[in-house]
Amino acid sequence: MAKQRDTQTASNPATAINPKQSSTTKMPKASAKNTKAKGRGAEKKKKDPNAPKRGLSAYMFFANEQRENVREENPGISFGQVGKVLGDKWKALSDKQREPYEKKAAADKKRYEDEKAKYNAGEDDDDED
Repeated sequence: MAKQRDTQTASNPATAINPKQSSTTKMPKASAKNTKAKGRGAEKKKKDPNAPKRGLSAYMFFANEQRENVREENPGISFGQVGKVLGDKWKALSDKQREPYEKKAAADKKRYEDEKAKYNAGEDDDDED
């Protein structure tokens, strides 16, 4: 068989087999089983329950305020649809209408930064023992 191939390639060099292209299918580089677990089995850093909660965004203040109104206006609406309606209402607000929510968000951000600074300062004191 090898002789036949050699004579065929000698008579017609266009049909020569390139050793780099000898495989018609490619094997997958790595399967999901061989890679490190990044999903459910991956270990996460545990959150400290005493750590301060992050500040809410302006949209979250708006959504928390308007959520019940949306549910009353649209009885039987799904959870996902409530979010879509709230998002559409938020997009429709002018800058002037958003201003109170932006102020609340800025105040909440400041609260978070102050609490975080106190929390981190308290953590440093505990390390010295």
